[in-house]
Amino acid sequence: MSTHPTIAHLLGEWLEEPSMANVMTSARQIEAVPANFASIPSNLDPRLLRALDAANIKQLYSHQREAIDAAVRGENTVLVTPTASGKSLCFNVPVLNDLMANPDGRALFLYPTKALTQDQYNSVHNMIERAEADIRTFTFDGDTPADARMAVREVGQIVLTNPDMLHAGILPHHTKWLKLLRNLRWVIVDELHAYKGVFGSHLANVIRRLKRICAFHGSNPTFIGASATIANPKELASRLLEVPVTLVERSGAPRAERHMVFANPPIVNRQLGIRGSYLHLTRRIVAKLLRKKLPTIVFVTSRVNVEILVKYLREDQIKRNQDPDAIQGYRG
Repeated sequence: MSTHPTIAHLLGEWLEEPSMANVMTSARQIEAVPANFASIPSNLDPRLLRALDAANIKQLYSHQREAIDAAVRGENTVLVTPTASGKSLCFNVPVLNDLMANPDGRALFLYPTKALTQDQYNSVHNMIERAEADIRTFTFDGDTPADARMAVREVGQIVLTNPDMLHAGILPHHTKWLKLLRNLRWVIVDELHAYKGVFGSHLANVIRRLKRICAFHGSNPTFIGASATIANPKELASRLLEVPVTLVERSGAPRAERHMVFANPPIVNRQLGIRGSYLHLTRRIVAKLLRKKLPTIVFVTSRVNVEILVKYLREDQIKRNQDPDAIQGYRG
């Protein structure tokens, strides 16, 4: 049963409540968008087709097909579509299809955080298992045991890591990473929008070094970047990677109807322009959602604030004789 009427009713209640209406600066309803589908390329490796079928993927979104086709043509590609639109499939499919045909080939996946690296490792590893393919995949970060690092260097066909480890753990020791760098066919740079400012400048220089070392060892990898929606994805990707890129930005993923509410904490000192804590306002809003039994995810600005908000909300649950363990914090 749809929860949209419940949400709409809840918004109406808030607008009638002065303490809530005063902090709600805007409320909008965004209409649903249907999916735009495309067929799965028939020339993929049969094992990969079976893996997609086993995952109940019978067709692709249009942006997935567009990105896969561009990558298979050898074009450096940047993909910019909303969260949960299936971006991982856009680079997992062409990479796995290529490595199945070229067992000596290698791929490097770059992520800004170790938590995201681990999530994406599970995603690509599950697809490899469903395909029953022998593509050895490893994460390489500060937690990788010393005795496992040699195995990653020698047999890793897909290596998932982060820019810091590429900078400090791979490139300075490129003679130990010959099998990876000499046969590197793909470089995936996920969360491209994170690489801005000084951080982005550092990554651009690391990528420049990677390309120079690859050329020294005789490889010329294809780059695929993936980003959340930003205003200038092609410009950002071109400057970071220093290669021409094909932009895929028209999402074919469906989008459910959404209600967006903007709230601003009340002013507590008008002379100084000081507003109340956004955590206290969030606590009030989430408490109302929990009373309506609406599943809720809250994002905050730091791990400390995660712990504070979890503490507040569990206290509220106890006061209402509800299970405090229904509130869980994730600090990924």
